Amino acid sequence: MSGLLASRVALVTGGSLGIGRATVLALAAEGADVAFTYLGTRHSADEPADVVAGVEKLGRRALAIESDVSDFAGAGRVVERVSTEFGRLDILVNNAGITRDGVLWKMSEEQWDAVIGVNLKGCFNYIRAVSPLFRKQKSGKIVNVSSINAMRGKFGQANYSASKAGIIGLTKSAARELGGANVNVNAVAPGFVETDMTGALPEEVLAQARRESVLGRFASPGDVADVIVFLVSEKSRHVTGEVVRVDGGQYL
Repeated sequence: MSGLLASRVALVTGGSLGIGRATVLALAAEGADVAFTYLGTRHSADEPADVVAGVEKLGRRALAIESDVSDFAGAGRVVERVSTEFGRLDILVNNAGITRDGVLWKMSEEQWDAVIGVNLKGCFNYIRAVSPLFRKQKSGKIVNVSSINAMRGKFGQANYSASKAGIIGLTKSAARELGGANVNVNAVAPGFVETDMTGALPEEVLAQARRESVLGRFASPGDVADVIVFLVSEKSRHVTGEVVRVDGGQYL
């Protein structure tokens, strides 16, 4: 622990599992108090409680909020609650995401709308909600979780790839619009990460992903979280509008 984020308050969407969980704990380890959202219908009640306990064990305050990131008004309520209970808000990490895979000629409208609604609209909802606060205080850090599939496409993931590509466009536009208020907006683009969501994939998919990585391994959630910590710290104060791949060379 180096205290990079001492006295900061962070909000992470989708913070109970995988990259989100690792990010919450990494932020707390660097001195931040952390709030996070989770979707109760997707996870057991123990998961957010475990994350809260992990943050508190690090000596920081934690707040778990059940909320659907695709709810525009709900994002505003979450941001207001965090800034009120913690007295400030400095960092937003848009991590919440889902998949509903299927080839284009079989993909349903529901599959398309669900993924765009959570992954892309959810990201917009929270940037929109924090923007007035960050502009008023003339500071803020935003990191959005995209994917290397935003840049290369992926068979059977037209909805997911489109949503993550949209996040890159949104990141660059937000960086331009909020830069004058001293707000940094960046994205990370993970490759294959060992999480619950990827763990259910067929072995042939896992083998292909492993072959694509020039380092010959998958990322851990912590590998992505470490890059996010850098991007929300003052170590990256002159970095904005960037997309940082965390993929072990999988995109090369």
